[in-house]
Amino acid sequence: MITIESIEAAEALFSVRYTPAERAQMVGNLEGQIASAVARRAVELENGMPMASRFDPRLPTTPVPAPQAPLAFSAVSAPLPDDETDIAFAPLTQLSAWIRSGAISSRRLTEIYLRRIAALNPHLFCFAVVTDETALAEADAADSLIAKGTWLGPLHGVPYGLKDLFDTAGTATGWGAEPFRDRVPVTDAAIVTKLRAAGAVLLGKTTVGALAYNDIWYGGRTRNPWNLEEGSSGSSAGSASATAAGLCGFSIGTETLGSITSPSQRCGTTGLRPTFGRVSRAGGMALCWSLDKVGPICRGVEDTAMVLEALNGFDPADRSSIGASFNFDAAAPLAGLRIGYLPEAFGEGATEVDHRALAALRGLCGELGIEVVEAGLPDLPYGSLMNILYAEAAAAFEGLTLSDLDDTLTWQDEGAWPNTFRKARFLSAVDHVQFDRLRYQVMLALDGLFRDVDILIGPFMTGPMLVASNFTGHPCLHLRAGFLDLGTRSPASLGAGKLTTGEADDAGPLFRVPQGISLWGRLFDEGPMLALGIALEKALGVAAERPPLPA
Repeated sequence: MITIESIEAAEALFSVRYTPAERAQMVGNLEGQIASAVARRAVELENGMPMASRFDPRLPTTPVPAPQAPLAFSAVSAPLPDDETDIAFAPLTQLSAWIRSGAISSRRLTEIYLRRIAALNPHLFCFAVVTDETALAEADAADSLIAKGTWLGPLHGVPYGLKDLFDTAGTATGWGAEPFRDRVPVTDAAIVTKLRAAGAVLLGKTTVGALAYNDIWYGGRTRNPWNLEEGSSGSSAGSASATAAGLCGFSIGTETLGSITSPSQRCGTTGLRPTFGRVSRAGGMALCWSLDKVGPICRGVEDTAMVLEALNGFDPADRSSIGASFNFDAAAPLAGLRIGYLPEAFGEGATEVDHRALAALRGLCGELGIEVVEAGLPDLPYGSLMNILYAEAAAAFEGLTLSDLDDTLTWQDEGAWPNTFRKARFLSAVDHVQFDRLRYQVMLALDGLFRDVDILIGPFMTGPMLVASNFTGHPCLHLRAGFLDLGTRSPASLGAGKLTTGEADDAGPLFRVPQGISLWGRLFDEGPMLALGIALEKALGVAAERPPLPA
């Protein structure tokens, strides 16, 4: 029974204050409001059921992407190495060329990766399921097509790892979480179908932090190949770890708030978070309908463009899908581009790697005809948008909270999902509408930024950009920029929402670990951002170094 006293006690949870008369007026009709919410809970909503409202990153003034043109990738012609490790770590551009020319068969390449997975997965915990027999069958099919003169494109015959959020018919898709570890779908996710049509070979399901957060899953903790004493960050934990360790040609990740870019920062991979809506999420676990994005994790910038070509396209099965052309030319002229940076991002807290990356970009100005300029964003409470994520995630997994199945998840710290889901029940619906209005204001702010500059560069945690660009849907490319000697670290805080593992930093031995730099681009305009990334990657010259893996 609702009483005046219970209303007064609840006011502190919502930071409001009512008078005794106001409490007396509402006490009689709150029961009906609550009853409506309880009645709705009796209707079970599956994870795949979307919201009626859909997020669209485009403003009325957002330009329409240029019509689709043929994509232009670099021509590579290095001879096939004798050492299988050298083959395994080759970028996708080279693997693709070797397979197409017949220098290596898809089956042999698949066998190389399967042997590496068998040897290193017990150290890295980066594959939840390995589909050996299916992979070899798909490889044989790819080889057969090439023998008949049919080439399906750059991914033909290349083995890959798939984040264990995407349905694979007949193969467990456990979302990294104990309540779902025995879940076996009967259909394939949209991107699985697309990658199969592109000729790619599925090696298995890469690990995901439980329910798309962190690197802890029901099989343990996925490790960073550069330092086995720390996690690989998340939530695309296994995808980044496996790619960095040379266990696949490329992998697929997802990002709601840093889940492609954060493990890429940790493991030294190159992650591309495409524009929101560009890649179908149908058949994938929903965490936040207005935020989830799908993208590739690779060992080189151009590799990510090859994968995005296969993934791009409208899908009516995804309510937020947007049909947009993807244009890319590896040798596109960059003259006239204005590259911005936020000065505060390169101030206190910036590393020597961050400064070297900015210096390397400035060093390209004369050669490329680009200009590097200071940029700025309005002072807004960007971190407040995190409450949208909390509310959507809590709704996606309401059943766990109300049934107490959230207690079965391994990670139970203050910052973990179970506690976050419970707290979200106390978010105000009125505030939620206001957060959405703030989101539109942030969309306008970033639109203003990208009217002044073509691309923005900065560290992974650049000012508000990690939060802001995820909520506006802008694309981000994160690439390796250098190395630092660091102790075992906990994952970086993801903005003001403090999504952290709750671990303290370890002052023990130092490890040489990679550090990256991020590029952000305009909506549906990944091409120039990727072309600049290729030039910057070459100037930095650190993409080829390999982690010190166990023998």
